[in-house]
Amino acid sequence: MKLLIIEDSARLLRSLGSGLGKMGYAVDLVADGREGLDYARFGDYDLIILDLLLPGMDGLTILRKLRAMGRQTHILILSAKDQVEDRIRGLELGADDYMVKPFSFDELCARINTLLRRRYEARNPEMAVGPLTLNTASRQVLRHGEPVHLTPAEYATLEYLALNRGRVVSKEQLLEAMHNSDTYAGENLVEVMVCSLRKKLTAKGEDPVIQTRRGYGYIVE
Repeated sequence: MKLLIIEDSARLLRSLGSGLGKMGYAVDLVADGREGLDYARFGDYDLIILDLLLPGMDGLTILRKLRAMGRQTHILILSAKDQVEDRIRGLELGADDYMVKPFSFDELCARINTLLRRRYEARNPEMAVGPLTLNTASRQVLRHGEPVHLTPAEYATLEYLALNRGRVVSKEQLLEAMHNSDTYAGENLVEVMVCSLRKKLTAKGEDPVIQTRRGYGYIVE
């Protein structure tokens, strides 16, 4: 899952980037409003976390412009502006959620998960894929009911494939999901990641959950 955070506090930006990165999200960090709008316009994000008081362009203007362009990416406002009128204004302009600073990181993660499940029309956080069960809220993977330990990058790869179940996902798409900008090294990384997942998720005699489509990419069905 790929997130964009538009926030002018360098300290909070680094903290959110680090925390959400450890949760397995690919995260772009932007501190300027105008630059943030460009990222949001031309990037493919699953969710945008948006501050309101920004240099260059304020958050409500960014929100209004994105909705006027027809961009339907979920947007969560994260702001120190705590008046009821501020919340109403943000929601009326098209925000999907509004959190007030200071905030609980755990609550932020819960709200992000809720919005992402809504985006993929998966209200139930559990997805069944063959012998696997993925819980997108707890980020836990079970195989025949037994927990499987995955690294954050491995989980992110598997979740992306599961959410695109039945569709071939290219190496480039997986590379983008893992947020690796080095295309050559990244394609090798994708192959290593898929190989590692197959070893962890496939028992002897079973067909691997992740199938290869030669020349196209990978698929789970």
